[in-house]
Amino acid sequence: MINRKGMHVTSKWTKTIAALRDPAVAPHVPETRRMNKKTLARMLERYGMVYVKPVSGTFGQGVMRLEKARGSARPYSSHAGLSKKRFATLDALYRHIGRTKRRRPYLVQRGVHLLKSGGRRFDVRVMVQINPAGHWEPTGVIARVAQKGKVVTNYHNGGRPVALSRLLRPKLGHTGAKYAEERLRALGLRSAKALARAYPRVNMVGADIGLDREMRPWIIELNTSPDPYLFRHLPDQSTHRKVMRYARALGRIPPARKNAAVRGSHRRSIGPRRRR
Repeated sequence: MINRKGMHVTSKWTKTIAALRDPAVAPHVPETRRMNKKTLARMLERYGMVYVKPVSGTFGQGVMRLEKARGSARPYSSHAGLSKKRFATLDALYRHIGRTKRRRPYLVQRGVHLLKSGGRRFDVRVMVQINPAGHWEPTGVIARVAQKGKVVTNYHNGGRPVALSRLLRPKLGHTGAKYAEERLRALGLRSAKALARAYPRVNMVGADIGLDREMRPWIIELNTSPDPYLFRHLPDQSTHRKVMRYARALGRIPPARKNAAVRGSHRRSIGPRRRR
């Protein structure tokens, strides 16, 4: 599904297909299928842990982490929000999912064991925008640390935006963290271009990328209405200013207001609730 004059693609399934068409991006896309009982069973058997999520949805709502443990009387488990449940059979787990999804189409995606900071999972948002010269440019990188006890990292679901270097330097050192960030920028740029080939009116992409324990990047999702206000949490405000400047030029946010009081009120909020 496409709206807002083709700039916003809502279907995670069609965005996945677009990403897979690029041979450089495809190896970084976790296996993703339309969810039914058969595909769920096969994916759980293959990977042990998967995520299920609505084909169209925002803020991490409806996302569930599912696992299958061997040698247990109740081998199936679900984790959504702060709630954890265990089930003896796949049928019982599937009924539980059905009560959450309410007939909405869902996807099942290979689970990525994300890096953690202080015991909390984190992923990375890479902002990629069309610049004034008409070319795609990675304009910002920021980590999102999940709220304690939650599986999603979205800001509107309790996630905490943090400078990525702050999380990676203790693991990789200064040089290693810088190299990792450049790799993420390059992957975000490549994935945005892949999406734009399928949807030419897309002009801004937030690539959500997870790093596993071997530092391999995985594209969790490509958002076509990413929240530019997220980057105000970075210590270096030059990144935030560039992201906002490009977003205004692309017609994604209103023009800057001259009233200082209004600007001050914007600083105290993350931005319009409709954004992701």
